[in-house]
Amino acid sequence: MAKTKELSKDTRNKIVDLHQVGKTESAIGKQLGLKKSTVGAIIRKWKTYKTTDNLPRSGAPRKISPRGVKMITRTVSKNPRTTRGDLVNDLQRAGTKVTKPTISNTLRRQGLKSCSARRVPLLKPVHVQARLKFAREHLDDPDEDWENVIWSDETKIELFGKNSTRRVWRTKNAELHPKNTIPTVKHGGGNIMLWGCFSAKGPGRLIRVKERMNGAMYREILSENLLPSARALKMKRGWVFQHDNDPKHTARATKEWLRKKHFKVLEWPSQSPDLNPIENLWRELKVCVAQRQPQNITALEEICMEEWAKIPATVCENLV
Repeated sequence: MAKTKELSKDTRNKIVDLHQVGKTESAIGKQLGLKKSTVGAIIRKWKTYKTTDNLPRSGAPRKISPRGVKMITRTVSKNPRTTRGDLVNDLQRAGTKVTKPTISNTLRRQGLKSCSARRVPLLKPVHVQARLKFAREHLDDPDEDWENVIWSDETKIELFGKNSTRRVWRTKNAELHPKNTIPTVKHGGGNIMLWGCFSAKGPGRLIRVKERMNGAMYREILSENLLPSARALKMKRGWVFQHDNDPKHTARATKEWLRKKHFKVLEWPSQSPDLNPIENLWRELKVCVAQRQPQNITALEEICMEEWAKIPATVCENLV
């Protein structure tokens, strides 16, 4: 791994002299205490360039040997969450002292770049099959069908929150490979909880949920906000309601309430927030709210409502 000591000019000339008198590479190596491969390299250089002197090089020589490059590339390919510090230590143990920027530059030349790990739903095999089934069933649905869906969800918005990130080494277009992502579950924390809905025609109602939500509260929210949203958005007859598989949403009482109200519900695969375009809308909202820097919970709620109302219908249409 460590770079070998360069042979003296006298030793290199001696290798050529012995070669010219008919000695083999093995014999020369044994006589001078050198590897056969080293002897062969010197002889090939002499045959090609008629000299054993060091040839002009473009820039400084690489700090990490080709073997070292292979080692760190293999390490981050197996474990993309390996840090630059880990790699510096690995190389130091092997006899090569380098800095963290050198690690970055070396891996970048191998097509690897340090990126923030994407957060994706934690999927079990049953979730994967359900998502695939959903995709196949709706693959050929016309745009008009999706435009007639009211999408809904809850989210938490932090007042002074900071989402942690993890960096991974990956190649271009590999951001969603399982090794390069961080599995998440819903609602990692925050200060206020919101329920909202929207369609391709624009945002529907947005309300703050001030208490811990249960099935009865969820049905009350739908009773007071779903139909008014549908009317305000001028949804066509036979519009469809979407919500995820949260236990409050799939409770027997909630299903019965939706059936009695004659609401059509879109069958939804579990652990699939990334399939719901409202997640993108939450992102839009959180970015706009963060830019206004609310200083307390009351201001946070007011700004959320204001920014939600400002979302253009064209943004909603594009997301759907």
